[in-house]
Amino acid sequence: YFFYFRHMNKLTIVKDYIRYYFKSKTKHAIHSPFVFEFVTNVLNQKKTQNKQLAQIETLRKELSLSDKKIEITDFGAGSATKRKTKSVSEIVLHSAKSKKYAHLLYRIIEYYQIRHILELGTSSGLTSMYLATAPSAKKVITIEGCPQIAKLAEENFKKLQIKNIIPIVGNFDIILSEILQKNPEIDFVFFDGNHTEEATLRYFNQCLPSISNNSIFIFDDINWSEGMKAAWEQIKQNPSVKVTIDLFFIGIVFFRKELSKEDFVIRY
Repeated sequence: YFFYFRHMNKLTIVKDYIRYYFKSKTKHAIHSPFVFEFVTNVLNQKKTQNKQLAQIETLRKELSLSDKKIEITDFGAGSATKRKTKSVSEIVLHSAKSKKYAHLLYRIIEYYQIRHILELGTSSGLTSMYLATAPSAKKVITIEGCPQIAKLAEENFKKLQIKNIIPIVGNFDIILSEILQKNPEIDFVFFDGNHTEEATLRYFNQCLPSISNNSIFIFDDINWSEGMKAAWEQIKQNPSVKVTIDLFFIGIVFFRKELSKEDFVIRY
């Protein structure tokens, strides 16, 4: 989790993680049948059976060794549309979800038979491919603000011949509403773009009208900054949200009306 230590105060993140660790529960302390089932059948299932996942990890290794330089346009947290140059290896190191969490995203989609997926923040496309290779995944719409990084992702999709990903290039603030109007069936949203409180809440509220009872939202980096912590707290309090699961590095949201409103911190 180099990204966290690079961009946050090291002492702060260590203190936060220690607090999370001792506050978090294991499945034996969970009384919600729905969440117990999630922990047993999804969270704690370490083996994921899919040959394409091994191909994605091989590609990750290749990209992590690439010194190819890309000029990027940064619309994210802490930037005012900055232009800078990064190597492909840096992009993969800082932006791609680790194997552990990428496998978890895959298992969530597989277990809940998710079909229509929206990802905010394509980056190198590694996480997008994890989302797309789950057997139930019919379509993954992924949005990337930087044209040069989007081009890198598209090259990676072609390398592994993954054809159910629809890459879209543009500023989330401009194109998200149009994408949601054209694609009313969104079962799963992975928020991994602009990591600011204001933007996270704005995108969350924009996506809310598209939810069904079985929709799942996942927010990356919920402890990345004080702003992201505040955004997560507000998301938990939203009346449409029923169950939330805090895994420290990501937050999971369920909207199922039949569930009691509860917030869980679970060790992972």
